[in-house]
Amino acid sequence: MKKLVLAAALTAAASTAYAGNLEEPVVEAPVVVEETQGSSQGIILPLILLVVVAAAVAAS
Repeated sequence: MKKLVLAAALTAAASTAYAGNLEEPVVEAPVVVEETQGSSQGIILPLILLVVVAAAVAAS
């Protein structure tokens, strides 16, 4: 019986020792890197298509 009580006491003491602490975990914010682009990057393709359509209309 003494061994059972001793085992229960050691188990209780060990479980509280690994319970953790009250401090909030430190979580670092992820680093986001954005590639910079010029403002004219999105207009090149529509301008090329416009030139091709205008050339096709002028040829016919």
